[in-house]
Amino acid sequence: MTTLSTNTPRKLAFKQYLILASLLFGLFFGAGNLIFPIHLGQTAGANWLPAAIGFLLSAILLPLCAILALSTTQSNSMYDLARPAGKFFAIGFLVLTHASLGLLIAAPRTATVTYSMGIQPFIPKAWGTLALVIFSAGFFALTFGLAFHEGSVTKNVGKVLNPIFILLMVFLFVVAFLLYGDIRNLPLLPRAGQGTGSLINGFLQGYNTMDALAGLGFGVTIITALKAFGQSSRDRSWSVAKVGGLTMGFEALIYTFLIALGAASLSFTKVSADGGTAFTEIMRHYTGIMGAGVLAALTFLACLTTAIGLLTSLAQDLSRQLPRIGYHKILLTATVISFLIANIGLEKIIEYSAPLLSFLYPLAITLILLGLLKPVLGIKPLIYRITTGIVLIPAVFDFIHTLPKALLSLVPLAAFDRWALQAIPLYAVGLDFVPFLGLGLIISLLVSWYAHHQHS
Repeated sequence: MTTLSTNTPRKLAFKQYLILASLLFGLFFGAGNLIFPIHLGQTAGANWLPAAIGFLLSAILLPLCAILALSTTQSNSMYDLARPAGKFFAIGFLVLTHASLGLLIAAPRTATVTYSMGIQPFIPKAWGTLALVIFSAGFFALTFGLAFHEGSVTKNVGKVLNPIFILLMVFLFVVAFLLYGDIRNLPLLPRAGQGTGSLINGFLQGYNTMDALAGLGFGVTIITALKAFGQSSRDRSWSVAKVGGLTMGFEALIYTFLIALGAASLSFTKVSADGGTAFTEIMRHYTGIMGAGVLAALTFLACLTTAIGLLTSLAQDLSRQLPRIGYHKILLTATVISFLIANIGLEKIIEYSAPLLSFLYPLAITLILLGLLKPVLGIKPLIYRITTGIVLIPAVFDFIHTLPKALLSLVPLAAFDRWALQAIPLYAVGLDFVPFLGLGLIISLLVSWYAHHQHS
């Protein structure tokens, strides 16, 4: 299998930027990126536009900012970005983020979503458990094979798999919006008094795509690809930002169309329990029997490319911290663990992912913001440590608040949750980290200013 030449000039051609943008889009756009926008559109209904704006803020703007933060700080990984907050914090954040991305949630979800949307409708219910085991084993074996050679990821995803996926998506949108025209009946203005709630709900639903965390993880994959193009650290910073902008701009269009598609589907179907079921109904409506094959192909390609990216970035990041173990052993271990967790089932994975995401997202947003502020604040460990330390408080609160009902009903946790609902601003809507983040920045700046003047 060919690899990229290290003698390529530093300045990339536009075609090379497109290939890398296609790679990054393929890595980002996976299981949750298909099902959650559809479900959000259905639940928002007439308020689909403010819901879409909120969703784009967390599912597009935050990942783009994550990529820009890596670029601005010239970090080679999320560990480098978090390192000013302390070595142990950086390692903990790295492990927890990759655990959620590559082991516990996102990677297993790629297999279960593909199975539930592309395979499960065609097999008897009694065969479900065995069929999931067989399918997920084949899915992760293929993922492992395509991710085995680091240098082949750009070719496999950016040049081959993702362009096929994009063509299928374009086909779906042309049929839905041009031939059927269901989107013409969608209102552009929200119902009175409901726009703000839909916007906040859309923002929080964007967490489920995990793209802000994935942006921190996939950054290392893009950086590795740029190294193969022969770019220096300074050149890579600008190229990462440019590739990220191309990718997220295109992804924003896809998300908007999917949310609108979900809202438009209410004219011929009712709100489904999840986005996977809704997508199946939509495809049947627009394309009939052929829709099952198109949907299966869409889901498989989206989830396969994301699984490759998740497990590749995990192995690349951890192999830098654990060079004695190495890329291939970490990749194999992560693939096996993802396979085992995938067989728990999609519903359980989604249910237990919410607390971990609610804990990690405030910390990720904090690190992204501090990275973007580097030109103004520099990289001062004191500012990082105070700010992240204060944001840890609402992160723990949100972890408790989003626990499954069986756990949250326990007496100590239930009492704490009731107290927090009354005492902490924005806790009920999941945005309580915002005032804590602002307070952390103010306190850290004042402490840093005082420490500087004491030593001057």
